[in-house]
Formats: sequence, structure tokens, C-alpha cells
Amino acid sequence: MAAQATFKSIKAVIPLLDRVLVQRFKPETRTATGVLLPTSATNSPLPEATVIAVGPGAPNKEGQVVPTNVKAGDRVLLPGWGGNSIKVGEEEYYLFRDSEILAKIQE
Repeated sequence: MAAQATFKSIKAVIPLLDRVLVQRFKPETRTATGVLLPTSATNSPLPEATVIAVGPGAPNKEGQVVPTNVKAGDRVLLPGWGGNSIKVGEEEYYLFRDSEILAKIQE
């Protein structure tokens, strides 16, 4: 993983090109019946995230800008690991390329 950047406000982070800023869902620390889960059971990041901000898109070979496939507020499916970590206060966000996002989740 790349070096972690720290910011005071998430509004200070504006993704460029085809980058997508997401916040992963936090793993549950308790089961539905109230049993407390050990940290070893919740260490791996969940593959679902909420899109916070997106870049305008990246140019293709002809120089035309291809917009990103997701928009702010979308729920997405991410690879298990990867992305560049950004810390804002106690919250952690990640920057992914649009092409690294596996799917958009529609309910």
C-alpha cells in the first residue's frame, strides 16, 4: 500500500482524471444476536463502499474525455485490497481508478 495522506477536511480532496474517492463500509463488530466479534474476524476490508467524489474522466487515445462510470452517492463493489488510503480525522477513505471498481450495486 502507498504512503497514507492526511487531510483536515474531505472537501479538500478532489479526484483527478478517472479517480474515484470512496469510503468502505465498516465491518460489523457484533452479530444480530449481540455477540461481540473478535478483531481478527473483522480485519479484512469489506468489498462494498460508498462513492464520495469522482474525477471528470480520463482522455482516450483520440484525446476525448471518457467520463467515469459512477457518481457520488453510488454503492460500489471493490477489490478486496488496493487503492490509496487517505485519512481525514478518524475516518479512512480510498482513491481507486474507475477501471478498478468491480461493479455498481443497485437496490
